[in-house]
Amino acid sequence: MSSKPISIKQTDPPLSPKETLPTMYDLPSEDPEEPGLPDEYHDLQPALLRHTFNSECYSPEEVFIGADMNIYYDVRHPLWHKRPDWFLAVGVPRLYEETDLRLSYVVWQEGVNPLVIVELLSPGTAKEDLGDFGDEEKVVARPYSIPSPKSKWEVYEQVLRIPYYIVFDRYTNRLWFFQLVGTRYQLQELDPQSPSIWIPELQLGMGLWEGEYEGITRLWLRWRDAQGNWIPTPAQEAQQQAQEAQQQAQEAQQQAQEAQQQAQEAQQQAQEAQQQAQEAQQRAEAAERSQREAIPRMLNLGLSMEQVAEVLGLTVEEVNRFNAAQNGE
Repeated sequence: MSSKPISIKQTDPPLSPKETLPTMYDLPSEDPEEPGLPDEYHDLQPALLRHTFNSECYSPEEVFIGADMNIYYDVRHPLWHKRPDWFLAVGVPRLYEETDLRLSYVVWQEGVNPLVIVELLSPGTAKEDLGDFGDEEKVVARPYSIPSPKSKWEVYEQVLRIPYYIVFDRYTNRLWFFQLVGTRYQLQELDPQSPSIWIPELQLGMGLWEGEYEGITRLWLRWRDAQGNWIPTPAQEAQQQAQEAQQQAQEAQQQAQEAQQQAQEAQQQAQEAQQQAQEAQQRAEAAERSQREAIPRMLNLGLSMEQVAEVLGLTVEEVNRFNAAQNGE
């Protein structure tokens, strides 16, 4: 690749790089002759990061996520590019110029550099992705000259100045987290047992999750919320909502059955109360008949109306009325 700067015709006043340099339509990402095309893991892991990214700080229309896509970064050498495995830019429209799907990410067109870049280490890419950290015998960063074209590490640190740079080696399950401090990346300490990354601008974290994704069980990079909960994928969220809806339907059915049972019990109680009332009425009618039948007998025995009334617990008028009814008067 030629490193000769492109000559740009000068105008008065000078035009901006966005107006004079190539756009994403001139600088696509697809290049079948480029080495290092992604394997299956390089398809699955970026997809999981995309599907679990959900920040309350930005709406989906203010976020762009790129995977295995060229980032063109140098206005003097517009063909120079780096191809991160995964990157996130915030404060840019989801669609290029709010109209089209991106072919690449051209910084002089976008006006915003990515906030987070993730590289998935492959055999032979450690030096390119990790700079001096890629050499296990040289753990401490040292001054170095910048070759041309620059390595990913140098571009991310010195040119694009990416605030958060994450590298994961799936062969050793080692996770590196670099944060830009001043002009250099500083390696951040992570808990080796449960490494966790926090990005305050997003109010999101990232960690290593062991589980099954797309039928593969292993350690995966995954986003988590402020409470430390793993953010579900859309498929998991849909499944969870379906399970909750099924549970709610079962609870509603159970409540309906309980209400029906209560209604049946109430109906049975009403029937029992009605039966008891009928029995009480029958007893009262029987008692009244007994009183009516007893009045003539007691009067025939020589008792006075007053005495009969006292014995039966009636008034004299009631005794006279019952007696008259018995005699057919």
